[in-house]
Amino acid sequence: MSDIHSLFTGVLPTHNHYGLRNTQALAGVSHVWQDFFARALAEQLGQAPGTAVAQDAQPMDASVEPNVGSDLLSQIVTQRHCDVQDTVIAPPEPLFLPIAEFELELLPPAATPFPDDEIVAQQHQQRFESTWVRPSVLNAGQPLPAPGPAPQPKPLSLPIAEFELTLLPPPAEPYPTEELQAQQKALDFDCGWARPLIINNLRLAA
Repeated sequence: MSDIHSLFTGVLPTHNHYGLRNTQALAGVSHVWQDFFARALAEQLGQAPGTAVAQDAQPMDASVEPNVGSDLLSQIVTQRHCDVQDTVIAPPEPLFLPIAEFELELLPPAATPFPDDEIVAQQHQQRFESTWVRPSVLNAGQPLPAPGPAPQPKPLSLPIAEFELTLLPPPAEPYPTEELQAQQKALDFDCGWARPLIINNLRLAA
């Protein structure tokens, strides 16, 4: 009796405490004790403690003998016979999807552009419908608005070359002095010697 110690309320030591031992020994709801009772029942029925063969449970009278142990034993044997396989969980693999921004052959074919004359005709038709047909249809049967003042004439600003010097053609570059002298010498040669000689030969030939 000297080993029994009085402890404070709420303290549950694990050494030399018979109250805790009794609680563990009498706790029938523990899975460990259920397995122990199931093994003891299996040995009592004649099975070796490790055999995987399950015998058919004999029908018993529930009013005479409880059948909790046999049910639990059958459940344990059934669980041990389950084909448990380890599932290998592999990391996710990258998913390669074609992107139309980089794979240009995946894009739909480009639309054929309209010819220039058809674009001009469409623009003309759109302008005609927007400025004349649509207002006429929307304002049909409505009173005409009062006409406003006409726009005042504005002076027409035209560029004049006499005042806009930038519109004049650029002045010609003057000839250098050596070229002017050569041109004057050639002109004097033509007018003083070549021209009279040619005219005289023409007269003689005539």
